[in-house]
Amino acid sequence: MIDLPTNKMSSNKPYIVKAYYDWISDHDLTPYIVVDVSVYGVLVPMSYVANDQIVLNIAASAVGTIALGNQCIEFSARFGGKLENITVPYGAIAAIYAKENGAGTSLVIEHPSEDVLEIQAKDDIKIKPSLSSVSTSQQSTQSIASKPKATVKSKASLKIIK
Repeated sequence: MIDLPTNKMSSNKPYIVKAYYDWISDHDLTPYIVVDVSVYGVLVPMSYVANDQIVLNIAASAVGTIALGNQCIEFSARFGGKLENITVPYGAIAAIYAKENGAGTSLVIEHPSEDVLEIQAKDDIKIKPSLSSVSTSQQSTQSIASKPKATVKSKASLKIIK
């Protein structure tokens, strides 16, 4: 009898998506992903969504820097000329395929469990940044004021030309 490990394994989806991405890219084809936008954590321009799905070109030549992390894919891309930051959790990927020949695979959508959502919500709570005044010493202020005008640089400015 074989003893199975009692540890729960993580999703194999990140490994599958990364493997297909590499395989498609290595053959000089264009990797596309189909994303279900109803999955928690998906950040895409909603004006390009149809039927709760969006198809994204994730070729290195089509996006800014792409990061295929352990939890999600992050990259920047232009939509209608506007640069957008995109985040796609692996659970939201319904398919990855090559645009040119359709080679690829479909995947099961994985919505995060309530436990995972609670942990993510706690991790998302950040300390709000605050501003405080910084005082300068009298000596440093005087030394700046006493310097000759030639060494004190003026601020840059823009001039509008029509």
